[in-house]
Amino acid sequence: MEAVTGKKEPKERGNRKSSRFWRTFLQQKYLYMMSLPFVIWVFVFSYVPLWGWTMAFQKYKPMPTASLWDRVFDQKWVGFDQFQRLFTDDQFYLVLRNTLAMSFMGLIAGFVVPIVFAVLLNEVKNIAFKRVAQTISYLPHFVSWVVVAGIVIKMLSTDNGAVNDLLMWLGIIDEPYQFMAKEKWFWGIVTAADVWKETGWNTIIYLAAMAGISSELYEAARVDGASRLRQIWHITLPGIRSTIVILLIMSIGHLVSIGFEKQFLLSNNLVSDYAQVLDLYALQYGLQMSNFSYGTAINVFNSVVGIILLFSANGIFKKITKESIM
Repeated sequence: MEAVTGKKEPKERGNRKSSRFWRTFLQQKYLYMMSLPFVIWVFVFSYVPLWGWTMAFQKYKPMPTASLWDRVFDQKWVGFDQFQRLFTDDQFYLVLRNTLAMSFMGLIAGFVVPIVFAVLLNEVKNIAFKRVAQTISYLPHFVSWVVVAGIVIKMLSTDNGAVNDLLMWLGIIDEPYQFMAKEKWFWGIVTAADVWKETGWNTIIYLAAMAGISSELYEAARVDGASRLRQIWHITLPGIRSTIVILLIMSIGHLVSIGFEKQFLLSNNLVSDYAQVLDLYALQYGLQMSNFSYGTAINVFNSVVGIILLFSANGIFKKITKESIM
């Protein structure tokens, strides 16, 4: 009898799960239909192109007139030669240093500043001022990096640049300082420009999370005599902890994939050794020099490291804070 019961129980559980799934599917069929276009988009643009990773293991040569099968598989396979070349290239480690340095600076500044700004906005009682400040703060997000780079270069210019004029007016410097020609300033300039551009936009998520905190908690804290700083520390920040952890995990997963637009637009020949990042390195050596296999190997390295960082960060935070995105 037990043997029979033991055989039927898993099957019965499977049937119950299946019926529960279809019942939920029928109840939420419109939500599934709405999400279907986005699932298709992700599949077409994120998963289908993965076949291109095969180029990292080939000595790829374009074959415009050949069939798709021949263009992909009728190539000379070289195994891990491209990766061996990558890891023995001194320029790669210089680029990796720049990428990690700007990534960590951007992660710290671009993560802390929006939280602080969101907390400050949340404490503003004047609704009109709060809305105006929030609108002004996230407008730079919609401005192209081409325009932002032009603004930054003009403000730091030695020819009537606003920053140099202010510093000379305050008596801090006697003559214009060439910010854009100093290698040691480049990482900070890129980080500051990125924070200015994205802080307002990133703040929206935290403000939405704060809106979900019960007002009764603040009322009880005020009755107990808690100051506004105490309310922020014991109610506001714990209330958005889940949001902070999830966004931090996702940000860590993109540490080595920071793009190249801002570095490309703000750099010049004087700071090139501090400006080149992995994505720009792949662009220059992959597309401009028609070395597609080498460029693909760089991007494969980016993706693999990103996945490792994502799973590692998720595992660590899951043990420490019990929060996870998987």
